Amino acid sequence: MSAHFLRHTAIISVQVIFLAFGYGFLGAVLYYGYLYPSERVSNLWKNHPEELTMVITLIATMLSVTASMSVYPFTLFNIPLTWRYEHVPSLFTLSMKDALRHRISRSISLVNLSAGVALSKGSYILRPEYFGPTTLTLFVFGVLRLLTAGWTTLLTPTYFPLPIQMQGSELDMTGNVFNTLLLQEFQAQGLTYFRNDAFEVLDIGGMLSGISAAGQTYGLPGTFNFNGAKYNVSTGGIVPTIEEYSGSNGVPGPSCTRLGFSDGNVTVNTGEILGKRNSRPIPQGFSRNYSMLQQGLTANVSCQLIDSSDTQYIWNPNSTLVYSNATAGDNTIAGLRLRNVVGTCGANTSMTQAFVIMADASGNASQSSGFLPSVVCPGPMNLGQTYTNFSEPLKYGFLGPSVCEVTPLLTTVRANYSSDIISSEVISYTPFRSENVQLLSFIAGVAKFQSISSQGLMSSTIGDTLYSIYSSTTNATIGDNLGSQLQVYDELEDYCRGVVEFSATFLRSGFMVVGGFPDNTIPVDLQSPVNGTMYISTIGWTWRSGTYLLAIIPITIITILTFACVLYSYLHAQPGNGGSRTTFDASSTLHLVMASAAGDLTLEDFGKYGIIKNEGVEVRLQETDNNVKKFVEVKK
Repeated sequence: MSAHFLRHTAIISVQVIFLAFGYGFLGAVLYYGYLYPSERVSNLWKNHPEELTMVITLIATMLSVTASMSVYPFTLFNIPLTWRYEHVPSLFTLSMKDALRHRISRSISLVNLSAGVALSKGSYILRPEYFGPTTLTLFVFGVLRLLTAGWTTLLTPTYFPLPIQMQGSELDMTGNVFNTLLLQEFQAQGLTYFRNDAFEVLDIGGMLSGISAAGQTYGLPGTFNFNGAKYNVSTGGIVPTIEEYSGSNGVPGPSCTRLGFSDGNVTVNTGEILGKRNSRPIPQGFSRNYSMLQQGLTANVSCQLIDSSDTQYIWNPNSTLVYSNATAGDNTIAGLRLRNVVGTCGANTSMTQAFVIMADASGNASQSSGFLPSVVCPGPMNLGQTYTNFSEPLKYGFLGPSVCEVTPLLTTVRANYSSDIISSEVISYTPFRSENVQLLSFIAGVAKFQSISSQGLMSSTIGDTLYSIYSSTTNATIGDNLGSQLQVYDELEDYCRGVVEFSATFLRSGFMVVGGFPDNTIPVDLQSPVNGTMYISTIGWTWRSGTYLLAIIPITIITILTFACVLYSYLHAQPGNGGSRTTFDASSTLHLVMASAAGDLTLEDFGKYGIIKNEGVEVRLQETDNNVKKFVEVKK
């Protein structure tokens, strides 16, 4: 087996390995979509990015110019040892030298010889008079310089979110099955239609959710905490479907589930969908975010002043002095007055709500006291409810007799779980239907309970919330009428919406808490699908079509040029085609001087046109039997 064949085979083999590695790596990224190292390597990169970046750059540089080890095998084939000390050639420059060695055995112009020498050294020539050789050398020079950048781009991992598909189920509150179940719970708890009971199991959560949501009008950040989970501004009517965001780990007692819920671990039934891209273990990553499609509940709320001529909503605050103490001191209660507020809600329907407020011994309310009575009126059960506010011209005189129409909606939301906070965005919604009567009844009961519990002896939580948020975010004075201050109504609408959304979250939590169903498994006919994506922040390689294609182009071009040089050398290395000329290195300045001195070239001087004329001279390398190599001019 000839030395030529071994040399050519070695060059092609190494170049194929490099190219196969590049395209194989690229193909793996394209097939899987993502590649990521082990947890140990990921953490090492996170903690020592500068050091590992240097290592990647060194590897890319070695691949682009090939390691110095690539030179040593060629010294066995009569290549001068001076190569080892002059520079470290790449596979391309080695193949180019070999091809040029055979090319100069035939006629070649000096300018083309200069171009060939430049290519074999990875350099270029700048001779505008010779556009072809100049362009070729500049192109190859640029591609060679891009090799390191290409390999660095391919090999350097980046931070990216690894998407993992998720699916599961949660409680379906939209159908007849849940409607029947909720009715059974009402009956078991001794609860009836909201006119007769206010569902006091909700305690203070609904009020806090309204306060958190009210600040949204002015762009105030708000986090509402319930059952150990943190919601951005409001709950959106959802419960957590991700285990690490589910909040409390408590186990409630037998009577503390469903409508008796207070706190406890909410059952999560969501897991990853494994496929070809998830055949490897899912990395822990640096952080995890989730985007899930799940059921929610919200409300359209519209609040406005009641016109004095409007007879649909009329209120009558009957008042009775129930306690009086004329000798009461400054720190004691002098009097209590019972206010029976009767609201005419239209269609011959009236609702009555009783409130007790503080008064003086004569039964007169203090000018600093706040009385904001509220009456919840029923609307058509398939449309929604009407929540009506009334006020006296005292502390809350800025909010006159008002009506808020609240229309609950069943929603599909995109819930985002990030940085321990759950936020939701409504994707679609549907109005309540006949099979949602009991759910609507529950929501109205929550609204009624809030209207009662928010009014204290001297102030109203709702009124104080509206006043405080407005005063802390604007410079304008809140007056006796809204005028340009209609944003107060926006506050009230957000407050009501927050209460409605919380009521749905409370109800879902009560049924989905541990012990809510036998074996903590939601029956199939009460399940609603949950789908989404988990995004794991990790480090690795992800498909970047434009960047990776640009990175692989220089590697491909150099491989093609290397193959072309090797093929040319192989075809001209046969006996009779100058195959014995293996010791002449056209890229060596010493060899060129020796060959020129041994020949009989007659060239022009270094005058203005001398060099240009010399560049067009045709020469070839002639070898004699006594191992003399010389350039001889080829006459045209």
